[in-house]
Amino acid sequence: QVRLVESGGGFVQPGGSLELSCADSGRTFNVNTMAWFRQAPGKEREFVAAITWNGDSTEYAEYVKGRFTIARDNAKNTLFLHMNSLKPEDTAVYYCAGAAIGTRSLSQSYVFWGQGTQVTVSS
Repeated sequence: QVRLVESGGGFVQPGGSLELSCADSGRTFNVNTMAWFRQAPGKEREFVAAITWNGDSTEYAEYVKGRFTIARDNAKNTLFLHMNSLKPEDTAVYYCAGAAIGTRSLSQSYVFWGQGTQVTVSS
């Protein structure tokens, strides 16, 4: 059973914007730290952003800080990633992750993963 389902990926030109969504079908979304990771071809999966259960704390990787915003709607069990000023190097499969146990910037801290959504930034 797939618990996390991402959507919103696509093709965009440099400087453009996209919004990713992640729907959680589980019952514990509103108590879980959630995050976004990404993986480009030939590279390891890397941290993008994380948000605590109530949204009062967020964390961003340096390479997206000031351009991306992570948000959540606990009433709708949905996680978001607003991406602005996109660059070609942002091209990757973006994954939603949930229920962090430990350091929230580490992929091994997360229990649940989505199947990913492709984001391609190119002119």
